[in-house]
Amino acid sequence: MKPLLITDCDEVLLHMVRHFGVWLDEAHDIDFTPNGGDFATSMRRRADQALVERTQMWALLDGFFPAEMDRQTLVPHAREGLAALAEHAEIIVLTNLGDHCREHRIAQLATHGIAHRVECNQGPKGPPVAKLVAELGAPVAVFVDDLAVHHESVAKHAPQVHRLHMIAEPSLAPDVPPAPHAHARIDDWREARDWIAARFVAGLTADAANG
Repeated sequence: MKPLLITDCDEVLLHMVRHFGVWLDEAHDIDFTPNGGDFATSMRRRADQALVERTQMWALLDGFFPAEMDRQTLVPHAREGLAALAEHAEIIVLTNLGDHCREHRIAQLATHGIAHRVECNQGPKGPPVAKLVAELGAPVAVFVDDLAVHHESVAKHAPQVHRLHMIAEPSLAPDVPPAPHAHARIDDWREARDWIAARFVAGLTADAANG
């Protein structure tokens, strides 16, 4: 059995907030200033500078996905990193989007040269990560995500999984501290690829010794 990499998409494989902000400006006259990843305090209506209410925030995100997904661009070195890891590991993209966006996400990633299994999720990622690890019987698994809440969930539901906190968006990364429940914080795919590969080697070595 192969090692398993479960990776998020937005701000890990593809840039999202920078393009979401441009769309808010163009289509909705909303100023978007990232605030440590908290969208609820990042959007202000240009007419009166009022914060966008939370229900409207979710509606705007639903407006971006899937209609405006083509705006998103590839995170530097993400494609090459996945390609190198895929030579020895299974890769699954676990993305928090509605199920109706799954085929759009698959097609979107394919245009950037990334063709791996995609699973959509709503809510904490710990339960689906545990399910995927069990399904594939992976001897060692790594989880990559930009949100601390998901690392906490994976730590609870699949504690054996190695957890890498990555925020590949330069406008966000400096204002977000390392996730307390992640094993490491790396924001560049060149370094991340080596860290993930090292976890795979160590896990397979330990599995062989115990087998």
